[in-house]
Amino acid sequence: MVAGLAGGRAGRRGAGGEARAFVILDWVQSLFWLFLIVVALTPLVQRGILQLRRAGGAQRLGRARGSRVLTLIERRETYRVLGVPILRQRERDTPEGVLRAIGQTPPSQPIDLILHAPPGSALAGEQLAHALIRHPARVAVLIPHYAAGDAALIALAADQILLDPNAVLGPVDVRIGPYPAASLLMLGQEKAVTALEDRSVVLIDQARRAVGQARTVVAELLMARGSSGEQADEVAATLVAGPWTPHYPILIEEAKRFGLPVSDALPPEVYGLMDLYDPAPGPRPSTGVVAIG
Repeated sequence: MVAGLAGGRAGRRGAGGEARAFVILDWVQSLFWLFLIVVALTPLVQRGILQLRRAGGAQRLGRARGSRVLTLIERRETYRVLGVPILRQRERDTPEGVLRAIGQTPPSQPIDLILHAPPGSALAGEQLAHALIRHPARVAVLIPHYAAGDAALIALAADQILLDPNAVLGPVDVRIGPYPAASLLMLGQEKAVTALEDRSVVLIDQARRAVGQARTVVAELLMARGSSGEQADEVAATLVAGPWTPHYPILIEEAKRFGLPVSDALPPEVYGLMDLYDPAPGPRPSTGVVAIG
């Protein structure tokens, strides 16, 4: 009988131990799934909070200037879990979204467009520029760092171009595939057609057409903002196919010499808003010396 009682107690202890083990395993599994959920949701929550902060910064700027603030900013977004970066990717505000926002802005409400884009950014520049030209109220483009290529074309459509004192514009970069159109035109001038391959002849023809179209667009934008026809044609020729590389930095002093409506009165609220963005690494407007040999 004593042996039977001892065996019963041992069996109950064994059953209790197994139950506790199952409870612990269940807790571990629950914690594991909770961890996975946190890992999956953390980047989304971070993105949502960041977007709310950016929207708040744009609203504060709009209230200070009595305008609707739009952004066209190329940046690098970093997603972190437990403080560890897990993903970095280049992003920008969509040109289509900006176009819709311009069209939905009341005719009497001014527009402030914060512009930040390096050369080579495909921003639907001609569409956005004409949309800004058609807006009846004041249009200002705010450039905290740089705006080149399509971004420079968009800036030319503004009544005011407000820059940081050290910010720069860039030329209107016309390209045929990977090649600068101005360089292709120079090739066509220096070599006879018979000395070129058929592909090169086609590229040069397309470059000639593209440069002509871009010069026409730039001249139209400048004349719409008050430049004379002769001045607009001269500035357009320089910006589209001038003696510069696509990354040439046009400082505010040089922009004034072109007759552009530039000012260094960039609102201080813009800096606070840009603190919420990580500018995407890329080719910034600059010049340099390249050693050969």
